[in-house]
Amino acid sequence: MASPLLSQIHAACRRKQYSVHTERAYTRWIVRFVRFHDTTHPIHLGARHIQRFLTYLADERSVAASTQNQALNALVFLYRHVVVKPIGPIESYLRVRRPRRLPTVLSRQEVQSLLGAMNGTNALVARLMYGCGARLSEALRLRIKDVDTRQHLLTIRHGKGGDDRIVPLPRRLTPDIKRQRRRSRHVFETDRINNHPGVSLPDAVGTKYRGASTRWIWQYLFPSRRISIDPSTGKRKRHHRSPSSVQKAVKVAARTARISKHVTSHSLRHSFATHLLLDGHSPRTVQKLLGHKRLETTMRYLHVSPTRHARVTSPLDRLPPLPEDK
Repeated sequence: MASPLLSQIHAACRRKQYSVHTERAYTRWIVRFVRFHDTTHPIHLGARHIQRFLTYLADERSVAASTQNQALNALVFLYRHVVVKPIGPIESYLRVRRPRRLPTVLSRQEVQSLLGAMNGTNALVARLMYGCGARLSEALRLRIKDVDTRQHLLTIRHGKGGDDRIVPLPRRLTPDIKRQRRRSRHVFETDRINNHPGVSLPDAVGTKYRGASTRWIWQYLFPSRRISIDPSTGKRKRHHRSPSSVQKAVKVAARTARISKHVTSHSLRHSFATHLLLDGHSPRTVQKLLGHKRLETTMRYLHVSPTRHARVTSPLDRLPPLPEDK
């Protein structure tokens, strides 16, 4: 693909303040779309070409519904913000049926066992995910200014969908948060002594607040151990802790705790939502804490609530004792 188009995609993502992961995903889909049409520039393509590509993904590549939807979002972004060309309605293509998946939810005892099997910084990140309902990326992107241990509040910036939200910070995490803040302060002061570069910042922040990358309040609560290249700018920066280290620690803890479920770090967020609903909090309240756009997204947690199904007595339990029961 011609490099000018790639540069335009990069610039458009910067303007929209998309995450690095979104930018990479959209770029991959646009590249695949262009190559699918024999490297024809998108300016010469339109709705029927998009329909053909999406049908190909479903029919020949057998992609999941979420994958096909991501490809569509990338192409809509391409024509709306990069090529800036109206493409009309995109309707006549083979849609992948989206299966209804229920989230993996841990019982309170399983959460207790899982968190008890973790230690160190990864344990604190996991406790924040369960205690605040934060996504892993949201917990790792926390900056010093976002954590208020006096009012016990956490500000989650630029969550999924781009919105900010405020959630309660569990009081029992205050000592751990303060210890982690001291560790971050040590990294920060060492970087300043050694004249190392500051932390990565959203483009708008770096432009509006000169020198913000080397100010204490903008430092990550969970800084990475090493300075790396910021993929959005190509400059050396102090980034936040890698999500893979937390994900691996959660999986190891689940095995150690002998939890017989498919446990991921996101299971902690699912459990946060379900347990709040079980405690009597309204779906609207949980929706706001999770940062969901639609209430129906939050309502799916009601379907995995154990009390919802506890009212139903199986007909097998109403039969007289069977020979095998003795």
